[in-house]
Formats: sequence, C-alpha cells, structure tokens
Amino acid sequence: MSYTVLARKFRSQSFDEVVGQKAVVATLRNAIEQDRIHHGYLFCGTRGVGKTSMARILAKALNCHKAKGPTASPCGECDSCVNIARGDDVDVVEIDAASNTGVDNIRELRSNAVYRPARSRFKVYIIDEVHMLSTGAFNALLKTLEEPPSHVKFIFATTETHKVPATILSRVQRFDFKSIQPEEIAEQIRMICKSEKVSIDEAAARRVARLANGSMRDALSLLDQVLSMAGKKVTGEIVDELFPAAHDELNAELIDKFAEGDAAGALAVVDRNLGGGATLDSWCNLLIAQLRDLMVLRVCGEDTDLVDAPAALRPKLVEQSKRFDGGAYVYMITVLEELRRSVKSSGSGRALVEAAVIRLADASNFSSIETLLDAVNNGSGVASPPRAVSPSGEGGAPRTPAPARSAGVKKKNE
Repeated sequence: MSYTVLARKFRSQSFDEVVGQKAVVATLRNAIEQDRIHHGYLFCGTRGVGKTSMARILAKALNCHKAKGPTASPCGECDSCVNIARGDDVDVVEIDAASNTGVDNIRELRSNAVYRPARSRFKVYIIDEVHMLSTGAFNALLKTLEEPPSHVKFIFATTETHKVPATILSRVQRFDFKSIQPEEIAEQIRMICKSEKVSIDEAAARRVARLANGSMRDALSLLDQVLSMAGKKVTGEIVDELFPAAHDELNAELIDKFAEGDAAGALAVVDRNLGGGATLDSWCNLLIAQLRDLMVLRVCGEDTDLVDAPAALRPKLVEQSKRFDGGAYVYMITVLEELRRSVKSSGSGRALVEAAVIRLADASNFSSIETLLDAVNNGSGVASPPRAVSPSGEGGAPRTPAPARSAGVKKKNE
C-alpha cells in the first residue's frame, strides 16, 4: 500500500478538528444550526491554513446522508461524506481556477448548475484560487452567483483577495482565515507524533512550528521530512541539522564590520561569502533573516520566543544584537530587501551588492526620526551624532558628526 503523506492523512475532517480558525468554525456552525446558509462563500487566507479543508467540511455538513438536513456534525461515514473527503463526489465539484480560467469553463459550469444534484441536497461548487479567473469568466459568473438555483452553493478559496472583483465580493460572505499560531501548530505536531508512535521533544516541535510560518500544511510537510531522517525519535538537534538556523559565521562577521563602519573589510567578507558559491538572492535572504533575529533580540530581549536559535549560539546572538539599535536594523533590512528585488533583474548584481554593502557600512550613522525629533525638541536644532553601539551595549566613540538637517517649525502666529 502506498504511503499517505501526513498533510493528507491528518487533514481536518470535521469542524471539531479544524485548527486555528475558531471564529470561522463558530460562524459556519451557527449558520447551519439557524438555517441561515448563504449561497456563496469566499474563504481568504495564506496557503495551508485550511481553506479547502473547510470547504469540504462545509460540503459534508450540507449533504451528509445520515442527517435529515444540513448538520453541523456530519457523520463522516456515509457515501457522501467519504466521497467528499476523497474529492470525488458527483455532487461536489472541485475546480482549480488556475487551469480553468476562461469564459468557456464558467459557461459550462453555468449550464450544469441548472440540473439538480444526483443524490444529495445541494450541488456544491468549490473553486480554488478563484482570483485566477479571467475578467470575462468573472463576468460570466455574476448572474448565476447573484441568483443561483436553490440547490446550488458556491465556495470560493483564494490567497489573493485583492484580485477578486468587487462585484464578486458583494455577492458572497467573506471569511478571512488567520495564520495559525506556532503554539497551535506545535500542539498538533505533538498529537500527530503520538498517533504515529513517534517521540518528539518540545524544542523540535516548536522549531518545526516556527519554520511553518503559520501554515499547517507546511508544518506537516516539514514533519514528514524530519521523520524520514529521525525515525521514531525526533530531537531539536536533528531538526537543526536538517534545517540549519539562519545564522552564518561570515554574515556575523559582516554585521560586525557594519557596526565598525569598515566598508573595505565588509567588501572582503562579501567576496569570501560569494566566492563560496552563494547566489546573490540566497545571500540577501540569509542576511535578512540573520538581521531580523538580531533586531527581535534587541527589541524584545534575550528571552523572547520569537527567535529560534540553537542554545549554544543564542548568547553570541544576544551580544551581537546590541551593536545597533532597532531603527538601524529596520534600515538595514529595508536596504537588503530592495537589493534582493533588484539583483533578480539586473545584469550588474555584484555591483549592486557591493554598493549596498558600502551603504550598510554607514548604518552606524543612521538615526530614527524619533531621535532627530528629540534633538530638535531639546532645542539644539541639530541631532547628536548617531553611532554604533559597542558589544557591551555602551556607546562607542562617535565619528566626526555631520550636521543633520533640522526641519523648520513655523510658529502659529507667523
């Protein structure tokens, strides 16, 4: 028998099993129990948060054969529930809008919608990634969506709500699915590991949950990969080995060069880094991730749970995070994100990287607008010279100050 991946094996099959979407579940349950079922729903949210699973659960709730009518607790055992869970029920039609984008596809849907369901109460159309439909296809769908036959229900899912026309949004009930909290993902991971007779320690479960970035499907895919390596016992060390933390020794040295204002030294470090085979895009991503962790440690303190790092490395990161203030980290991440986008389409990517590195080596001269305003409000009119922070957290020797521009404030009586 072929192996079933965890993301499919442990897919939510009822409202009770849905993770991280309490508001959506409560609203749909109440709508069914109060017989206030709408003809059109739009499920919005990032990938892997349960939109399609919720659509199937709702379809089962509408068509469960063991109930006399729509029920908030479908049995999961009748032919309708089983076939919907597999995605091959004759009365529940799942359409991938990414590959069925044209007007002809929607016209075919409209012509079929007039026929009553073969054996269920409702004919349910689940259209995934609905934002991919063409303008003509949306227009062809409008009339049917506004006044559908009584036996037809539409459930749309999308990751890009802003691409769905307002004329469609006004005809459906919209539900926004939240990114799932790491704590909820970690709890689900522990439950799955227990079911699979796998031992997993707390650090490993939390690390996988953080790596998933709010997506339960991504979390289960990562867990599948971890189990392939670890077998029946998953530890934090195994997860760190398979998914190394975004902390690189060369990048740590580079950040120190930024703090020292050593542009020449920073360029030498970048040359060694890129000479090791790193692409410009991956280098930008790794450095951004490293700066992000330092920024969070600087702002939230060394005990924050928002940074995943091996225990042995954490003290070093805490110490390095003190080299800049929060505003400087924001500035550096912004510069690198602009650089990451530019190198993808430029024929002079290396030159852009080196120019950005020289710019970042001057980050110790960066001050947030709050610092400048404080200086103006104190009556000096000139901000005190910004400076990098020494490893001990104390202010280092300032460079030769450059006069800052002070915004003139016009008095009310002038």
